[in-house]
Amino acid sequence: MIDKERIQNAVKEILLAINEDPNREGLIDTPRRVADTYEELFAHNDFQFTTFANEQKYDEFIIVKDILFTSVCEHHILPFTGKVAVGYLPDKKIVGLSKIVRLVQQCAAKLQIQERMTTEVANTLWRELQPLGVGVIIEAEHLCMSLRGVKSPGHKTITSAMLGVLRDETETRAEFLKLCQR
Repeated sequence: MIDKERIQNAVKEILLAINEDPNREGLIDTPRRVADTYEELFAHNDFQFTTFANEQKYDEFIIVKDILFTSVCEHHILPFTGKVAVGYLPDKKIVGLSKIVRLVQQCAAKLQIQERMTTEVANTLWRELQPLGVGVIIEAEHLCMSLRGVKSPGHKTITSAMLGVLRDETETRAEFLKLCQR
């Protein structure tokens, strides 16, 4: 649960620390707006990860790509945004496609690093579906690099996690990567 009052008080302190007047007309509602923003960014929308029997014995890739997300870097508390491709080779179970999007959203809705988010999505699918293989690719821009430090806007950071046959079989991995590039 988000403590919006504490966030508002903290934002007022930050404003004072950067030599701003929190009572100035343009800033009066800023602490509330920041608290509302954090409530949205860190909303954990729990969902039931429903799986179904793979009655059709489907044995090719199931891929959902270009899943857009926003998360917040735990090192600088600045957003990073991007897109995700998630795929798996089913065995006995499949999952509703919207659940893959919800899983990405759930993993993004916290202070995060891209590498951990990548493995969280992959490991959850691996655990819940017990598929033959799982692949996750995240491409994101980090405002902590765009706005500060190196100040390199427009860059992309790519992370991947491959499990099962996607990790072990070169041809299967190559097919997954090719399908994700379309």
